[in-house]
Amino acid sequence: MSGITIGLAGFGFMLVLMALRIHIGIAMFTAGSAIYLVMNQGNLNAWLFTLNDLAYARLSNYNLSVIPLCMLMGQFATHGGLSRSLFRAAGSLIGHWRGGLAMSSSLACIGFGAISGSSLATAATMGQVALPELLQKGYSGRLATATLAASGTLGILVPPSVPLVVYAVLTQESIGKLFAAAVIPGIIALCGYLLVIRIIVSRDPDAGPASAKASWRERIEAQFRVLPVVGLFLVIVVGIYGGWASPTEATSIGAAGTGLIALVTGGLRLPQLLTSIYRTAIATAMIFLVLLGADLLNSGLALSQLPVELADWVKHSGLPPLLVLACILGIYILLGCVMDSLAMLFLTVPIFYPVIMGLDFYGMSATDKSVWFGILVLMVVEIGLVHPPVGMNLYIINKLAKGVPMRETALGVMPFLASDFARIVLLVLFPAIPLFLVRLPHA
Repeated sequence: MSGITIGLAGFGFMLVLMALRIHIGIAMFTAGSAIYLVMNQGNLNAWLFTLNDLAYARLSNYNLSVIPLCMLMGQFATHGGLSRSLFRAAGSLIGHWRGGLAMSSSLACIGFGAISGSSLATAATMGQVALPELLQKGYSGRLATATLAASGTLGILVPPSVPLVVYAVLTQESIGKLFAAAVIPGIIALCGYLLVIRIIVSRDPDAGPASAKASWRERIEAQFRVLPVVGLFLVIVVGIYGGWASPTEATSIGAAGTGLIALVTGGLRLPQLLTSIYRTAIATAMIFLVLLGADLLNSGLALSQLPVELADWVKHSGLPPLLVLACILGIYILLGCVMDSLAMLFLTVPIFYPVIMGLDFYGMSATDKSVWFGILVLMVVEIGLVHPPVGMNLYIINKLAKGVPMRETALGVMPFLASDFARIVLLVLFPAIPLFLVRLPHA
């Protein structure tokens, strides 16, 4: 039996395990072990040695500490009431516009995402804060839930972003460069969502009625309350981009600062502190388990030569590189209908990354191509979070919006998905957009 056949059989075995609802980390670990043992003719000592080496090499990686720090920062931000402050600040400025409160929730989501790094956390937290007020002010259930479900994805489009850290670890790419590359696409995503809301309320004014205009005193007070968030964002993004701090150092300062804010505001006491640490530990352990399983699967696939042969076949197939890229992005979108975003990254990046790196796109260097592909992957992973039927953000928001049918939420996100697709096309055709900050001398 050839190595390619063994690799394909092992990959199929993993998909079967996942279909049986086995945890993806366990499924990858089992399939990777099976491929490795078959390729080494059942040599158990070689497998144990590889497992020991992979576990130490992966879990001792200093860069991985960014993941628990981002998650702890998000937990502290939730308890500190920063999400409510962000929503109030944005609402005081534009809440009197038609659809202004919906736009405010999008602005608050991108602000909260800058200190949480998680789409699910952003959607859940902002949903609890903004959804009741949107419905109380007369916003349609479709617009209110769809806006929050779509805007929740902004949590991973702006740095720090957990999926970008995972991509960096899997591809050995610079976390700082990926964070810098995500800034402009994140701003474009926000502008796209604001435009969608504006178009919706222009066609149906009753979907997003205007609210009372805040006084200048209320506006100034609201802006002062979000100054700590602005400070944290500057520390993380400007610190990393300016080279003053590594991603780990910046996120550790951000986590400490967010915890201090939560402590001062009274939202962080001993029970909340213990809960934050407990939830961070659980999420981190899950991600690390999947990372270890992905490493073992990649090791088995490397022995089978499957990724190398696939990349070589695509390279010599004569297919246009943009067509190959379109097919890969299409696969991500389809997988997003049935699979979690991190699971997609762990499963597909080791296979698709060599394919992309073996093709020529606009004469880009290997580093630019790697960063560009990482941002594109982040975009399509984000679509999976709101794409029916299994978009996680849809279920999170719809669960909070009792009385709003899931069908209304799913239909409501369609204009936002159109904005997402347009943004992906823009970034595919003009890679200089995400690479602009990366290519600056000080990036």
